[in-house]
Amino acid sequence: METNKVFKVLRQKIVDLDLVPESVLNLSELAEMFNVSRTPIKEALIFLQAEGLVIRHGSHFMVTPLSLDRIREITEIRSVLELQAHIWAMNRITKSELEELEDLNKEILTVDEGIDNRAIVELDYRFHRLMYRAAKNSQLAQFLEKLLRHYSRFWLYIPRDMQPKPFFDETIKIIKAIKDKNEAELRMATIAHIRESVEEISSYVTV
Repeated sequence: METNKVFKVLRQKIVDLDLVPESVLNLSELAEMFNVSRTPIKEALIFLQAEGLVIRHGSHFMVTPLSLDRIREITEIRSVLELQAHIWAMNRITKSELEELEDLNKEILTVDEGIDNRAIVELDYRFHRLMYRAAKNSQLAQFLEKLLRHYSRFWLYIPRDMQPKPFFDETIKIIKAIKDKNEAELRMATIAHIRESVEEISSYVTV
C-alpha cells in the first residue's frame, strides 16, 4: 500500500512538473517526505521507470527529460490505438457515459477564456479518460493513459497561455461524431486532434 501511494503521488508530481525534467530524485529525502523507509520509495521509482517517467542515471533516479523524438514516437502509437479506442467507445458507450460526455461538452463550450494551462490540461485529461473508459477495454485504457501523461508534461511545459477554443476544436467534433455515430467524421476528427497536438507541442518546445 505504501509503495502504491508513493507511486501515484510521485507520478502526479512528475506529470504536473512539480518535479521538473532531469531533476535527481534522492531516496532519503523522498523517504523523509513520505515518512516511510527507502524500500517503498525505490519500488515506486522502479514502477515510474517502467512508465517512462523516471530513468536511472548511474546509481541515482532522475525525472525523464522532455524529448520531442520521444513524443513523436508516442504519437505514432497513439494515432493507431486512440483511433480504435474512439471507435469502440462510439459503439460501446453507455447511456450514463453519453450523459457524462454531454456534460463535459457543455463545460468545454462555456469555458472561460482566462482559464490557465493546468485547468485546460485537466479538462482534456477528463475527456480522454472518459473515452478510454467507454471503449470497454481496460488494458487499452491503461496503456493510453500512460501515453497521455507524457503529453500532459509537454502541454504544461509550453511557455505561453493556451487558448481553450482552438485547443478543444477537434474535441468538440469528436464528441459530436460519437453522439451521431458517424465513424467517418470520428476518424477524421481523431486523427486531426492527435496530429495538431504534436504539431502544437513541436512549435513551442525545443528540447
